[in-house]
Amino acid sequence: MSPHRIKPSVRVYLVVLIGVLATAAMAAFAAGQTAKRPISLDDLFKIKSVGDPQRSPDGKWVAYTVGTTNVEKDKRDTDLWMVGWDGAEEIRLTSSPDGESTPRWSPDGRYLAFLASRGTEEEKKLGAQVWLLDRRGGEAQKLTEIKGGVSDYAWSPDSRRLAIVSSDPDPADDPEKMEGWKRKTAPPIVIDRYLFKQDRSGYLKRLYEHLWLFDVASRKAEPLTSGASNDTSPVWSPDGSRIAFLSERGPDIDRDPDSDLFVIEAKSGAAPIRLTDYAGPDGGRPSWSPDGQWIAFLRGDEPRFSGYNLDKLAVVAAAGGPAKILTDRLDRAVLDPICWSADGKGLTFLVEDDREVYIGRMPVGGGSVEKLTTGRRTVSNLSLGPDGAITLLAGTAAEVNEVNALENGRLRRLTHQNDALFAGLELGTTEDFTSKSKDGTVVNGLITKPASYSPGTLYPTLLRIHGGPNGQDDWSFSFERELFAANGYVVLAVNYRGGSGRGSAFQKAIFADWGHKEVMDLLGAVDRAVALKIADPARLGIGGWSYGGILTDYTIATDPRFRAAISGAGSALQLAMYGSDQYIRQYEQEIGVPWKATDAWIRISYPFFKADRIKTPTLFMGGEKDFNVPIVGGEQMYQALKSLGVETELVVYPGQFHGLSTPSYIRDRYERYLSWYGKFLKPAKS
Repeated sequence: MSPHRIKPSVRVYLVVLIGVLATAAMAAFAAGQTAKRPISLDDLFKIKSVGDPQRSPDGKWVAYTVGTTNVEKDKRDTDLWMVGWDGAEEIRLTSSPDGESTPRWSPDGRYLAFLASRGTEEEKKLGAQVWLLDRRGGEAQKLTEIKGGVSDYAWSPDSRRLAIVSSDPDPADDPEKMEGWKRKTAPPIVIDRYLFKQDRSGYLKRLYEHLWLFDVASRKAEPLTSGASNDTSPVWSPDGSRIAFLSERGPDIDRDPDSDLFVIEAKSGAAPIRLTDYAGPDGGRPSWSPDGQWIAFLRGDEPRFSGYNLDKLAVVAAAGGPAKILTDRLDRAVLDPICWSADGKGLTFLVEDDREVYIGRMPVGGGSVEKLTTGRRTVSNLSLGPDGAITLLAGTAAEVNEVNALENGRLRRLTHQNDALFAGLELGTTEDFTSKSKDGTVVNGLITKPASYSPGTLYPTLLRIHGGPNGQDDWSFSFERELFAANGYVVLAVNYRGGSGRGSAFQKAIFADWGHKEVMDLLGAVDRAVALKIADPARLGIGGWSYGGILTDYTIATDPRFRAAISGAGSALQLAMYGSDQYIRQYEQEIGVPWKATDAWIRISYPFFKADRIKTPTLFMGGEKDFNVPIVGGEQMYQALKSLGVETELVVYPGQFHGLSTPSYIRDRYERYLSWYGKFLKPAKS
């Protein structure tokens, strides 16, 4: 047969066959393009953390940080990046193994400064210092060399000076030079403070944070504040003549850490002037009005409610006078940062609301709060640009935080650090979840279901409890929730009483009454999930970290229905925490001293004294060096259950504080979560 002459019937057959094959190929290609896989533990360290966006003075660029994990070296690293305001180009600025943070543009736009601890081991002992990237080119240059390191800094309006926060140097860092101690071994730790320990900082000596003035041209530093005070958050006045800052100062700042707002002339030897004297925390980062006449800040609750603080927006005249609270009627927490409009008539800020964080705006003279962002999302790190547009971080339950621009009421994504990874991931479905506790309280939260969720099927369900308690589970990405959902679990995240986002009364409902209303709220949510035929009542798990671990102990001592529990960095014999953790002020103001309020301490320690009620197999975990909730809290409960014959295990992470920081330990913790829950909540594979 001639290759150029094909019978009509054969030709039709070939056309049909080619069409079928082409359609199949296109379908296969499309499937390959859209095929997604469940999230796995291997994705944990592929996710990049984007943070601290800072727009350049000319408005053309936004500097930001990107955190990554080096699995082989078992450490985290943070580098500086820059993205064009149009979002067209992303540029990596640093790639050192030491990590960079706190990018800040000089007002003249010539430099991008940042904090880093680089160099030899001896140089690193000084702590983080300010480095400069010259926008004209070249490598970063170290600008400061201040003993005690730099924890914060701010540019003067003329770009010639910096206001720096630095800690008093610790003589024990160089014991051979200490008077009376010439040995190479570390000297003994001598304690004489009321508040004498802090997580990560360790045992506290009489070392304080102070402000310094630093001249960029001469590279000379001179102290601005001194004494037994902690001075932080410096901000220059628009004309560069004064600096506003926050300070804890008084006869004994350990017992009365009242922070107030001060101003000081930007010259050595000047005396600070107190602007506020409220008997409670004045905080946030102060924000000057464009004309330099007013300063905005955050005002907290009275000291006895330190564990349930709800900040309000306030302003005070820079020359002194009574402060004015602007958001008294909002009954929601205002969060940093605070930004003034160019005309000085309005303020923009963050508001923590029921399961979300949004941008609010209101007139300086008072009035209602206008909501600038909408949707089930959380935003943070906002700043106003020279054109009035807002730069911010934004994320949802399905999207990790990325840098966005807010223009004309709409978000525009600028960075895409995680797009490639998430394009191939099949995530669970997160929805609002509401339940009612047995006392009638309406409790809100979130529920995350597996991607393959089938209505009517009962699923093993995990009640995962947030810490705090003054916090909330919100519409932001949670690797933990997604990992559990990918492994076939439904996850309940319940915003119990004591948490934030629902107003002051909701937060303070558990004052001096721990483990009661919170447990009622948690169990009410589980009951609701069971009633909706989502949760399998025979396969319920519970767990959390910090106050989430504490509430795990409270709950399993109240209700035996849970088949597996994980209590991370928790405690049950609360009396044992007195003097061994960092919350001495809260204990004495809220519960009372143990020798006078013995009954109250025994009452809130019921999981330990009623440990024989616990039937739930429980895994206890914690960091060896945790001073926030010391590992003794988990050890005591582990010992109690071991003595009672309840299946239990204790995992202690060497050298770790309250929040685990070593990547391999973080992964190990997730592996143990899955293993422990899987052992008791999933049938054995045949």
